[in-house]
Formats: sequence, C-alpha cells, structure tokens
Amino acid sequence: MLDQADPALHPRSRSLFHPLTMPVPTTNLTVYTLSGQDPEGLFPCILGHEAGAIVESIGEGVTSVKPGMYVIPCYTPQCQEAGCIYCQSPKTNLCPKIRGTQGKGVMPDGTSRFSTMDGRHIYHFMGCSTFAEYTVVAEISCAVVSDKAPLDKVCLFGCGVSTGLGAVLKTCALEEGATVAVFGLGAVGLAVVQAAKMRKARRIIAIDMNEKKFDMARQLGATDCLNPSTFGEKPIQTVVVEMTTWGVDYSFDATGNTEVMRAALECAHRGWGVSCVIGVAASGKVIQTRPFQLITGRTWKGTAFGGWKSRVDVPMLVQQYLGGELPIDHYVTHEYDGVDKINDAIHALHEGNCLRAVVSYATP
Repeated sequence: MLDQADPALHPRSRSLFHPLTMPVPTTNLTVYTLSGQDPEGLFPCILGHEAGAIVESIGEGVTSVKPGMYVIPCYTPQCQEAGCIYCQSPKTNLCPKIRGTQGKGVMPDGTSRFSTMDGRHIYHFMGCSTFAEYTVVAEISCAVVSDKAPLDKVCLFGCGVSTGLGAVLKTCALEEGATVAVFGLGAVGLAVVQAAKMRKARRIIAIDMNEKKFDMARQLGATDCLNPSTFGEKPIQTVVVEMTTWGVDYSFDATGNTEVMRAALECAHRGWGVSCVIGVAASGKVIQTRPFQLITGRTWKGTAFGGWKSRVDVPMLVQQYLGGELPIDHYVTHEYDGVDKINDAIHALHEGNCLRAVVSYATP
C-alpha cells in the first residue's frame, strides 16, 4: 500500500497530478532503470516519466498551473528565471535548477512525497513517477497544454517521440536535401525518420535488427532499410559508406548501445558529417573511436529531450498535433486500461512489435 502526501503540506511550487494516460516505451528509461542498468537508478521508487495528466491541486506559490489544467510532466524542467544561463540560452534546454535533487529521487526540498503505509520512504523517478494514479511534480516540470488535446496521444510528447523529433529539428537543424542514417527503429528512431522526412531529407537509411519495423519506417519516409545481421562480418558503417560513397550528412543513434554509437559516427560524411547520440547507455559504458574520425571533420554530439525547452516547446508540439501538422497516433500500438495493467504493457515491449503501450487510468 502507498501513501501520497498533499503538496499543500510541503514547501512551495509543487502540483499534485492525476495522470490519465501513461505510455510505456520500448526504449523507455523506465524499463532501462528497472533492468538495473541506470547509473542513477534508485530503489524502491515509483517509475514512469511520460504521461498526460490533469492538475488535482497545487502547493503554495504555484502560479503557472491551476487545478483542472491539462499538463504533460517533463523530466527536463525549465525554470525560465532571468538568472538561469541555461534557460536564457538558445543553445540548450538543460536547466539545472532541480537537477541535484531530481537525480537523488527526491523533490527540490529534499523530501519524498511517497511512502508505504508503514512509513517507509519511496523515491521519485526523474521528477515524474507516472506509474501512479497520483503524483507530485515541481511546477517548473509542468508543461501546460490545450484542454482540447487527447491525453492518450499527446502524452507521447513527454519524452521519446519529442526526443526523436527534436534531435533532427532542433539539435541538428537538419537541412533540406540531406542524407540520413538512423540506428534503432523504436519510437525514438522512427520519430527521427519522421522528422527527417518533414525536413525533406534526400535519403533516409533506417537500420535495425528487427525487420518487422521496416514497414513503419518506410511509411514515415525511409528510403532504405538495412538489417546489419544480413551483411555477415562487414561492419554496418562500412555498408552505409559504400552505399553513399562518403557517408551520410547526419547519423542518429537511438539504441543506447555504445558499439552502435561508434558505427553511427563512422558512417557520417568525411569532412562535415554529424552524428547525434540519443540513446542512453548502460552504467559504466564508454564510447570510443579512432581520433582520425574526428580529425577528418566528423562531429559527435548528443541530445537530451531533443533540445526542446519543455514548458515552451511541448505546448507548441501539441498545437502542431491538433492542427494536423504533426501526426503521432501511429506510435500507439498497444492500449491498456488501469494502473494494474502496467506490467502487461512492459511485457508487450519485449515482444518486438510494440512502439508505445498507452495505459489509461480512471478519471477522478
């Protein structure tokens, strides 16, 4: 049994949410943490970091959200303070305001809002903990969205889909006519494919060991689909370079596998190729390549939440969805009702044909 503390009983700037929908991704940091590979994984905790929610109540000092509002909790906060060089810079979205406590599984005041009925402490997860029927989130982690938005769809903007889109549209600012390679075709990688198509990429090479994902990749704009296991001992980066003469203008890793990250870099174009790391590697893993790969003009970069500033950009993405400019319904492949179905959703992830399993909770 769980006990949930009221935000009004604690310091400022907290909101109590009732998540109505919660996607469980195939590349989910939640499942990754559950596996024990997350370097910041703390237990016991309430997992989950994507959701569409309704504000139930607010703590003292909260001004930007009100009860009844539709919100998407965001693990990347945005304090928007004039003195925050990160929020004020157009170069990054990495607001550090609550990073220290969020990484320790507690609220900004150093306490947890979760405990067992006998008083044992339970950690928060990524500042969200959406695998619960009620959760408490910092105000600066709340993206207020239109109340016309279907939460069972726009909840996808809480992490993976936004991250894949932003890697292309924001972090790399991909230009028309570019060539692209995408490693990993979960929802994040497919969002990269979708965004590359939106930017009118000339060639989009989609790469995955699971060929069941190729149909969706082609529908979203992939021009070529490759299964590395079909090329024997030949490294996949060599295959891509041979297909394109000098490599691709942009490559994206959406796997979290450090060997794949290297392959993505090494198939980037000599002289100007950019390789973007999206996937989160397991604890203790390092990336490596020959320095000559960088000396000859390739750039290795990474992205968190696709570079989006959460409280400003997530509402914009939702409006684009509502306007028909940004379809995302195709990512929802499985749907479940009730918080007790979360384990069923996680099991579906491991079957290889699930992009996002959305679990809907009862309306309060």
